[in-house]
Amino acid sequence: MANTHKLFCSICTCNRTFQTLNNKYFLNVVKIFSISNHYFHFRDYSLWKVDLPKEVNKPFLVLDGTITKCDEFERNRQAYKVKESYYDKILELTLKGGGEKAIERHVKKQKKMLVNDRIKSLLDNKSKFLELSTIGGMGMKYGDVPRTGIVTGIGKIHDKYCMIIANDATVKGGSVYPITLKKQLRAQEIAEQNRLPCFYIVESGGAFLPLQSEIFPDKNQGGRTFYNEAVMSAQNIPQVAIVCGSCTAGGAYIPTMADEAVIVHKNGTIFLAGPPLVQAALGEIISAEELGGATLHCRTSGCTDYFAGTEKEAFKIGRDIMVGLNVEDKSNLSSCIDIEEPIYDVNDICGLIPHQHQHQLDIYQIIARIVDGSRFQEFKKLYGINLVCGFSYLNGYLVGIIGNQGDITQTSALKGSHFVSLCSERNIPLIFLQNTSSVEEELNGVEMSEKLKACGKLMAAVSCSTVPKLTVRIGNGLGTSQYMMGGRCISPNFIFSWPNAILGIMSPSLVAEELSKNVLSDLSVEEINLKKQELVVKLTNEMSAIYTSAHLLDDGIIKPVETRKILGECLRIVQAYQTHSTTDYPVFRM
Repeated sequence: MANTHKLFCSICTCNRTFQTLNNKYFLNVVKIFSISNHYFHFRDYSLWKVDLPKEVNKPFLVLDGTITKCDEFERNRQAYKVKESYYDKILELTLKGGGEKAIERHVKKQKKMLVNDRIKSLLDNKSKFLELSTIGGMGMKYGDVPRTGIVTGIGKIHDKYCMIIANDATVKGGSVYPITLKKQLRAQEIAEQNRLPCFYIVESGGAFLPLQSEIFPDKNQGGRTFYNEAVMSAQNIPQVAIVCGSCTAGGAYIPTMADEAVIVHKNGTIFLAGPPLVQAALGEIISAEELGGATLHCRTSGCTDYFAGTEKEAFKIGRDIMVGLNVEDKSNLSSCIDIEEPIYDVNDICGLIPHQHQHQLDIYQIIARIVDGSRFQEFKKLYGINLVCGFSYLNGYLVGIIGNQGDITQTSALKGSHFVSLCSERNIPLIFLQNTSSVEEELNGVEMSEKLKACGKLMAAVSCSTVPKLTVRIGNGLGTSQYMMGGRCISPNFIFSWPNAILGIMSPSLVAEELSKNVLSDLSVEEINLKKQELVVKLTNEMSAIYTSAHLLDDGIIKPVETRKILGECLRIVQAYQTHSTTDYPVFRM
């Protein structure tokens, strides 16, 4: 006789009735619901009792994330949406690449694939592509360079994470600008830090010569790309190049220094100087294919290892190379089946960000909307309350979270140092939710000295911590406090910004006020006020998330609703090839 089982979900109010012949089948039904995150909310009304997980067995307490959606909430939401809409417009413009004419010439005349299609052909069909610094290159002093002329990001090939660095030849013909180089070096830094195999999809005309002084000579300029390639190869981080177009001058070194290289027949060429320069120097007339094509480099020079008749064949070979790298991706071993979604709605965040004085954003409300089950074990809750520290799970990964709740005081800095030491000892990744205060407490000389010493300890602890560090600038990144809160200077594995974020020494109004007291003191009151207004407008623009992200001061802008998903993906990436390091000293209580 069949049993009737009815399940009811207390969250979405859906219910299901099942006719089952045995209890085993019913258990399988419950497992299916567990995957869709309803498992913990179903109740069985049948005669047969199912033991569901009990609340007491779950680690960490649930945060109180309840809010009242008042008029202030709506004002905050509207103010945030303005900034998000502006970002969306910049993003839309960026993704157009070099424009319709350049795209038409690239696809129809030259018969080449677009950079996005190339990346899709290389990655697994269902692989997510975490693109980095998407709006980089917009608003440069030398004009817009959409996506900096190069697309960088992380995806999976044969279910293994790798870094993709792909030239977009529709943007300035694939020329390398200073911002292009900066983005490529950052991608290599991320790859080295996380031990990600690198795949270079190359089609570059070399350096943009009018700006050669900003590209060529210094330590962290042109030649550093090749240095990084060699060093990563020596560290057993594979380097693979797929030549889809012209690789001229400096661009020629990428495939010739790679561990393995593929070249596309009739499209791919590698040479230091092209046919026009050869003719000018030697008087010899020669075609690009004869000078440095696939046949020459695969049959005669040996610069490349694989001959591909088409681009699609080249990417098939590239995927096969990944199999032969013999690397183990540990992220596939640590996937969790039962992951609790946050109890509170992540869409509320845009109404929680104050439209004025955003350093007053309640960090507990943010944590409650991004961590598993809104659960958080706070460390030293009553001590140093301006810095919130604690343990939680995010997409199934145990993490240590550090978030601002006001100015970093002496006690909060000591608390942070202690917490960072704990996470380093236990190999727990750190997540910084950065929102530093623009208002500091008033201190006398002795108190300021004690605060400086404590902040120095926090800075040292964060700098020397060997665990993965992920930073999200959710509000202000002002002053030296942003350094110790996972700023770029401490080399976090990833650092992202929300559209409302700002980055600078102090708020624009305070900078204008300071300058009016010193630099502008000789002017009349009317002139001072006018200059202050102009300065505030200028600094507000230069400290905005759009400006800082375009200049690659972070790894991209993410929206609050995307934060949990992207942090979860980053945690999988940093764990994929991570080597565990141990400390030879105990945790020092601060």
